[in-house]
Amino acid sequence: MTFDEFDLDPILLSAIEKIGYHKPTPVQQEAIPAMLDRADVLAGAATGTGKTAAFVIPALQYLLDEPRPARFPRVLILAPTRELAFQIHKTVKQLGTHCEFPTAVITGGFNQGKQAQTLSNPTDILVATPGRLSKMMEEDQVNLSYVELLIIDEADRMLDMGQGPTVRTLLEAIPGDFQAGLFSATLSGSGVRKFADEILDEPVEILIDAPNRKSEQIQQVSYLANDKDHKHALLTNLLNDPSCQSAIVFCNKKERAIAVTDFLQSQNISAQVLHGDFIQAVRLEKMQKFKSGKIKVLVATDVAARGLDMLNITHVINYDLPYRGDIYIHRIGRTGRAQQVGIAVNLVERHDLKALERIEYHLQQKIPEAKIAGLEPNFTIKSAIKVQSKAQKKKPKKSAKKKAASKKKSKK
Repeated sequence: MTFDEFDLDPILLSAIEKIGYHKPTPVQQEAIPAMLDRADVLAGAATGTGKTAAFVIPALQYLLDEPRPARFPRVLILAPTRELAFQIHKTVKQLGTHCEFPTAVITGGFNQGKQAQTLSNPTDILVATPGRLSKMMEEDQVNLSYVELLIIDEADRMLDMGQGPTVRTLLEAIPGDFQAGLFSATLSGSGVRKFADEILDEPVEILIDAPNRKSEQIQQVSYLANDKDHKHALLTNLLNDPSCQSAIVFCNKKERAIAVTDFLQSQNISAQVLHGDFIQAVRLEKMQKFKSGKIKVLVATDVAARGLDMLNITHVINYDLPYRGDIYIHRIGRTGRAQQVGIAVNLVERHDLKALERIEYHLQQKIPEAKIAGLEPNFTIKSAIKVQSKAQKKKPKKSAKKKAASKKKSKK
């Protein structure tokens, strides 16, 4: 299948060709025609499968089909994070390069007065994060009453971040009927579906990958680590391997990310840290350096797990295993994008075995274990589990007297 078969405007096809999109991905094959038919869409697909273009292309075609003088936003695209909002806005600009549709991006972390000034100009497409947009709406700095097409991207992440009520408030500001698309890396659980029921009207449901699947281009592997020093040695070896051109190393906490970055820099490995405490301008600067290849390794907390859309990340390394399977899928989805092969590595200490078990249960598959010559672990998964279960059995039980005392304490 080719993009020509969607009956798109020639100026849109020209931009698609210029970007280098050769043929539609599976989610694009299903979502684009459904949205062009003006149907509501509920789409779930693994990260890195082309979801952004799947809704930006029909949004641009809609505006080409229904030309009107630009005034207030007609297309509203909501994203959970600043990084993702900017990435979507960039895709809108690239695909709309031959169109004359004014666009704007509104997120926290920037001067609200300047953003209000931007929105006082004619705008056809608005990309925004819910929090900042809601605040501007309360202060009468934005008019959503002309919205005809609403897109919500990464709805699962939005709900995880507690943005659901804010989005519902924003929807109340759209008085007329509107077409809607809800896109998500996963449709598992009742949260996303309940959210979709409130927003979508008899949607076309698209499920490209099962909700517990990662992109098939990602090779996953685990290395057992005895302790922190052993983990550092494994990490250094992996990053110095010629196959590793660009890597994200994920840590669960800011302090750990800073410590790992300091260690890598001490080993003369080009690394920078990215976490949520940096102001937006600094975060954008760091990501730009990483994208341009000036930095080889980005050590990040989950602030970078979404919205960092690059085609050349060869490795994702979980220095810390995430606590949940869906977070794991979002992390490793930073590699293996656009039909390129990526490698996802897990560094697993004894205390991580429970987390590994949860992730494998979520994936419904075992992650292969590998060893590096000279850096072999001094334990096996089987032996570590045996030791842990023995320790559990030996744990002294509370006496009835102590239980009663602890209950009394908790009542106080």
